[in-house]
Amino acid sequence: MKTKQRVREDQGADENGGAVKCKRSKPEGEPGVEVVYHPVKMSRSDLYRPPTAEELNQLKEAESLFHCSLLKMQMEELLKEVALSERKKQQIDLFVQTVTKLLQNVQETPEVEVSDLSWLSGSVKVPFLLVPKTTKGKFHMAPPASVDLIGSYPLGTCSKPRVMVDLAVTIPVDILHPKDVLNQRYPRKRALYLAGLAEHLASSSDIGTMRYSCLLGNRLRPVLLLTPPGKESSSFSVRVHVCPPPGFFKPSRFHPQRNNIRTDWYTGMQTPFSEGSEPSTPHYNSSLLGDLLPRAHLQFLSAVSSQCSEFANGVALLKVWLRQRELDQGAGCFNGFLASMLMAYLLTTHRISNTMTAYQLLRNSLNFLASTDLTVNGISLAKDPDSTAPSLPEFHDAFQVVFVDPSGHLNMCADMTACTYKQLQHEASVSMQFWDNPTVDGFHSLLMTPKPMIRTSDHVFQLCELVKLQSSCKKLNLLSELMDHSGDYVHTVLPYILSLLQRGLGQRIVLLTHSLCPDPEWCVEHEAPKHKSQPPLSFGLLLRPELATSVLERGPPADSPKAAEFRQLWGSRSELRRFQDGAITEAVLWEGKSVCQKQLIPRQIITHLLQLHADVPEACVRYVGAIVDDVIKTRSEVPSTGEEESLLVVQSYDDLSRKLWRLEGLPLSITAVQGAHPALRYTQVFPPVPVKLDYSFFDREKNSRSLLPQEDKPCPAYITPITVICHMEGSGKWPHDRLAIRHIRAAFHIQLGELLSKDHKYTCRPCPTHLDVWKGGLLFQIQVAYHREPQVLRESVNAEGMLIVRDNEEAQALEMATVHKPLLTSTLHGLQQQHPCFGAVCRLAKRWLGAQLLSDDVTEDAADLLVASLFLHPAPFTPPGSPQVGFLRFLHLLSSFDWRNNPLVVNLNNQLTAADYTEIKNDFMASRESLPVMFIATPQDKKLSMWTKRAPSIQMLQRAVTLAAESLKVLEHQLTDGGQTQDVKVVMRPPLDVYDVLIHLNPKQVPLLGQAVDPPAVNFSRGVMAGAAVAESGGALPVVDYNPVALYLSELRDAFGDLALFFCDPHGGTVIAVLWKPKAFTAVPFKTSQVSARNVEVSGETVNTFPNVEAILEDFRIIGKDVVKSVEARTEKWSF
Repeated sequence: MKTKQRVREDQGADENGGAVKCKRSKPEGEPGVEVVYHPVKMSRSDLYRPPTAEELNQLKEAESLFHCSLLKMQMEELLKEVALSERKKQQIDLFVQTVTKLLQNVQETPEVEVSDLSWLSGSVKVPFLLVPKTTKGKFHMAPPASVDLIGSYPLGTCSKPRVMVDLAVTIPVDILHPKDVLNQRYPRKRALYLAGLAEHLASSSDIGTMRYSCLLGNRLRPVLLLTPPGKESSSFSVRVHVCPPPGFFKPSRFHPQRNNIRTDWYTGMQTPFSEGSEPSTPHYNSSLLGDLLPRAHLQFLSAVSSQCSEFANGVALLKVWLRQRELDQGAGCFNGFLASMLMAYLLTTHRISNTMTAYQLLRNSLNFLASTDLTVNGISLAKDPDSTAPSLPEFHDAFQVVFVDPSGHLNMCADMTACTYKQLQHEASVSMQFWDNPTVDGFHSLLMTPKPMIRTSDHVFQLCELVKLQSSCKKLNLLSELMDHSGDYVHTVLPYILSLLQRGLGQRIVLLTHSLCPDPEWCVEHEAPKHKSQPPLSFGLLLRPELATSVLERGPPADSPKAAEFRQLWGSRSELRRFQDGAITEAVLWEGKSVCQKQLIPRQIITHLLQLHADVPEACVRYVGAIVDDVIKTRSEVPSTGEEESLLVVQSYDDLSRKLWRLEGLPLSITAVQGAHPALRYTQVFPPVPVKLDYSFFDREKNSRSLLPQEDKPCPAYITPITVICHMEGSGKWPHDRLAIRHIRAAFHIQLGELLSKDHKYTCRPCPTHLDVWKGGLLFQIQVAYHREPQVLRESVNAEGMLIVRDNEEAQALEMATVHKPLLTSTLHGLQQQHPCFGAVCRLAKRWLGAQLLSDDVTEDAADLLVASLFLHPAPFTPPGSPQVGFLRFLHLLSSFDWRNNPLVVNLNNQLTAADYTEIKNDFMASRESLPVMFIATPQDKKLSMWTKRAPSIQMLQRAVTLAAESLKVLEHQLTDGGQTQDVKVVMRPPLDVYDVLIHLNPKQVPLLGQAVDPPAVNFSRGVMAGAAVAESGGALPVVDYNPVALYLSELRDAFGDLALFFCDPHGGTVIAVLWKPKAFTAVPFKTSQVSARNVEVSGETVNTFPNVEAILEDFRIIGKDVVKSVEARTEKWSF
């Protein structure tokens, strides 16, 4: 606010009337003197002076434009961060002056043929691929006609972090010839002149490093990158461009329909083309024309920006937005120059006002991008172009995206593909959708969250071995296009590949994107890199979930004119099929039985089309759409990531639920049957599968004939109890005593078991707390609930006979089990119906938490809510469309969310309003110190965060954040770098070097061993008959919920929880990691009640005890007899 500025600028008066400045002051000549800050003294009238008109305007603007004044301040701070400091500008100016002086002293050389490079010393190479080898023309070196600053720096729109200062060096007129536009003569002279400049500068000590690059990846436009010497070398670069004298070439020579590369010269063979029938070379023409206009563009932008005070800030914000979306660099990008031109277009066409703030300029620019399709309706900055300028339709015929510069001759988006512009449009549209949502942190989503392709697109694939694209050019007959791109076969074939994939994928995708090849950089001593040396081309697919997994591609009827086109697209995969409605049409059937196989149907389509039409072998396509999913794949005949198994469990539960509703003979009717298990919301890491037991593997209980494990055999297969809550109706007959209620519930369990056995022949076993039902190879645990029981548990009568209501853990636990968990399960089940990959993302996230030994700290329910937030509040992304991208975003959320200062609000069923968000935030800030470190708010739980109340602790949350950040970094690198040999399971293997003791378990006693990240080969049975049909009812009751590892872990925590923390992977982990608590080994005074596993030390009259570690380690072995294989002490922290 201006008031604060005025306070800083004003000067108070000291007691003697002297001025006291509020700026820090350091006496001259005394560098060691400490800085002294003086308080500002103001009169009472100054202190309470009413705000000025300007300040009132700013306050009103903050209120009307921003959700809150915080957003305005965040924007202002960001602009300060990216702006160049005065010190940096001085350094740049000094270096530019030095470079300019050096360039003006270039020595002249004798005139030689263009193809004669003998005048160059061998230490500097020409930054140009000389294909074909020779062309006509003479060349000599001479001092430049002029050296001028161009681009963003003189305009005032240059911003951090990538500070690039552009310097235009004009070639003297006598070096060029008017016909140099033909056959790469001018581009080669340009490259030779640049090499001459590099050779001249190489001997100077005022230059730090010197490298070649290409402007926006265009090999016809090499540039020289210079950095200053010393420690400032990495802070900015000067980019030297070589340009022809203004007006030297006529712009009409570069009309997109004209030809400037002759086929016979390029191919070296006689061709039937006459000069008039040669194919046009629009991309080559626009590359040359681009060198003619930078000064004119700078003049135009300077004139526009001088009329709008916030122009530079608006461009700076737009550049940040583009940078976060990886759209601002590389071949065919939407760079800072285009951002400036776009804003200039909006200002000159009066779509935005000169008086708008930077915030409004950004908003209107994005709104324009979201609503304007430049691939169909191009725009032009030319007010009155000359008669030779091309028309917009002519530009559209030659280029995919059209944005014409003020001269009317140059399409500034000539190298941009339609897919890149569609991506830009999509990103702008998504940004506009969440911009006005008060429940979204707009600033962070818009400008602070990076959106790399691997985390934005649902599926990603790469084209490796780019040299294979040469054969694609031949297959697609693209000789004239290859000439136009001067032999750059990658960018020649790219639009055709994109168009082919767009046709083939059709309605399955919302968006197809591709990576922008980064500008190549190389040493001046090296030859220009070949086209094949580019990094692999990456493509991203944003899937439409409801259509992406369809196995059938139904085409037109057999007698339709479009049938031939369909057959031409799909080749041998297309066949005639008759459908149930009697229609006979062309169709393509893709392979895929399980959901995880169907998710990769886009891969089948892509590899087939690229092989058929572009000669790209399948081995060159590296598809990384579902590599991470392997860790949750079941070991079934048809590979599955758990969707089919979860569906079986849900169907079996639905059947049981219907049968419970229909039971007759109960004293009270059932009011609700609710699932309360992760498998019933599709989020169980490894869902229970129906099993048929081998009875010979077990002993029998005498009375009930239930199965029992045998001592001499491995631990039997783990049978997961699936919790079902059965609410009985309220009645005056329910007692008000807690013990009596439990007895009534136990009686209901007995009666339910009898009715289910009698009516449906299910094997049942009633217990006081639940009823076990063995149904179709699955075990359901029914718990009868009475809605008033939690209230009864809270009530007690004191000595005076008064009724006291006090909350307690027992009541909370019962309410959690019978009310909150069933509600969460049904809500998340609904979310799974909306987003088919929700369950798989949860399973991946929880598999990672388990593998990193964090599953006791971030519980199943908390993890499911974290994942739910990715689908309900995806900004700045769209909801995840594949398990892999959802998992990457989960790691990003866990590692980057500000848990200390913000609650994570999960708006289930969209029940929370903006006012609720504000209330949650205010309550959170008011009570922060007493709330859990990981606070998750839901519509039913706005103030307490019940799901994270007990865990994680601060230390464990910090560890989870660190592990998530490192896992995300490693995993994204492995997915994007095809040269990686490690497999992605590396993020599922925990670092064990930080733990003090490792307890190695006997694999035979680990029932879930098959779920391990790296399952060992086993040669023993667990009492399950593989592949056998499972009976729906009957059979002996199995050993339920028997997991020796979990029981052993529980005993260790009970016995030694005060001394150590214990960690284990619940999914087949064979190691229990032990971490001694920091205070465990401090000596404590002797007490007879606390001598268990402790040594006594007498020192004078003081008697202290400290843990006897050797005895404790021996206890680990004794308690875990038969379960423990060995105990490994990794450190000896206790010995000092």
